[in-house]
Amino acid sequence: MHVDGEVIGHVVCTRAHVGRDQPALALGPLAVVPDHQRVGVGHALMHTVLGAAEAVDETLVGVLGDPAYYGRFGFRPASAVGIEPQTPSWGDHFQVRTIGPISEPPTGQFRYPPPFDAL
Repeated sequence: MHVDGEVIGHVVCTRAHVGRDQPALALGPLAVVPDHQRVGVGHALMHTVLGAAEAVDETLVGVLGDPAYYGRFGFRPASAVGIEPQTPSWGDHFQVRTIGPISEPPTGQFRYPPPFDAL
C-alpha cells in the first residue's frame, strides 16, 4: 500500500504445508510504517490478502503473531484445530484461519517454506 508514492505498508503470503502435503499459506510479515499505524492500513492489508486467498481457493492461512491483533480477523490458536506449530514454544501465538467453505481443516505440523528456516 502506498500514499503519495511512499510505501506505507505491506503484507506477504508464501506457500506452506500442513501435515504430509496439504497446501496452506504462511502470512507474514505484515508491516505498516509508524506514522500510518492505527488508522486502518493493517486492517485493509489483512482483508486484501484474505480476500485474495479466498479468490484462488486457498483453504488455510497460518500466522505467528499477537493473538489479540490477528483474532480480529478470525485467526485462532492452531492447536484448537489440531495443527502444530513448527516450533512448540510459539504456543497460542501461532494461529490459523480457514478460508471459504472447508468441512475440516488439515491436521499435523505446519511447515513454513525452507527459506524461513534460516531466520
